[in-house]
Amino acid sequence: AQGHGAKGDNIYEFEIEFLEPVEPKPVCRVTQRQLNITVQKKESNWWERLTKQEKRPLFLAPDFDRWLDESDAEMELKEKEEEKINKMKIESRVPKDPFKHLKKGYLIMYNLVQFLGFSWIFVNMTVRLFILGKGNMEIHLFSKMVGFLCLTDSFYDTFHTISDMMYFCQTLALMEIMNSLIGLVRSPLLPAVLQVFGRNFVLFVILGSLEEMQSKPVVFFIFYFWSIIELFRYPYYMLSCIGIEWKPLTWLRYTVWIPLYPLGGLAEAVSVVQSIPIFSETGKFSLGLPNPLNVTIQFPFVLQIYLIALFLGVFINYRHLYKQRKQHLGPKKRKMK
Repeated sequence: AQGHGAKGDNIYEFEIEFLEPVEPKPVCRVTQRQLNITVQKKESNWWERLTKQEKRPLFLAPDFDRWLDESDAEMELKEKEEEKINKMKIESRVPKDPFKHLKKGYLIMYNLVQFLGFSWIFVNMTVRLFILGKGNMEIHLFSKMVGFLCLTDSFYDTFHTISDMMYFCQTLALMEIMNSLIGLVRSPLLPAVLQVFGRNFVLFVILGSLEEMQSKPVVFFIFYFWSIIELFRYPYYMLSCIGIEWKPLTWLRYTVWIPLYPLGGLAEAVSVVQSIPIFSETGKFSLGLPNPLNVTIQFPFVLQIYLIALFLGVFINYRHLYKQRKQHLGPKKRKMK
């Protein structure tokens, strides 16, 4: 190596003849303080000394932080061998799954289809928002009142434009419950059930069954919050199936839900509250039972109970995702030696 010493710039070199053969390609690492060169033995056994010459060179000194005596070295080799044997035993006990590749292919395709579906929803709604928003701004300059009305009208056809794709994606999402139920994925069952059935209840019962609800602006916010969350969730799961972790995507997957889950839950609650007067007026889904007291189960009362369950489900999913975030993004615990 070339370096600057007491006599100026010079070429420095040294030779060490080891006691036994070593690997020909050492590993070098340069730091601000020193040059570390790691030389690997060809055979892992105990050496009585480092060099062939019995007297140690003057420039050579042991690093006692890494020093092992003969008993320590033998113990370390023995532990490595036992660890290797135990690992082989565990792998041999685990039965090989003949459908492993088929399951992985199914999960990749499922997550890919859902990602494409929610991407279409998000892009479509975003483009329409910007296009209609431009027209609304021009009208707003003419009249504040007219501008406000048009701002509301810009969301009125969200359901009619997006509902078919949302129906498809949320119906397909029922497979997430099945995947968790049969152990195809390691996700807990309860959060999947709460999210899928909660969304489908709002989509099919609250919005799909009432034409009066389909033209309300809250539909836009529900669909928009749902699609943004899934834009990061499904690609993350898809890459996990093939053993790839992209850190920015991991951070987004376990971060964007922090504001979006409460906002999505609030939008769903608003839609339920807005639908209660309509269900009360029409009597839709209310059930009259043939009994002496002529008792009728009013569907608006069921919706009031559902509102409580909705916020409870948001809390359960929020806590579950918070634990997952700590697991994936929290500080790693160092192993004690």
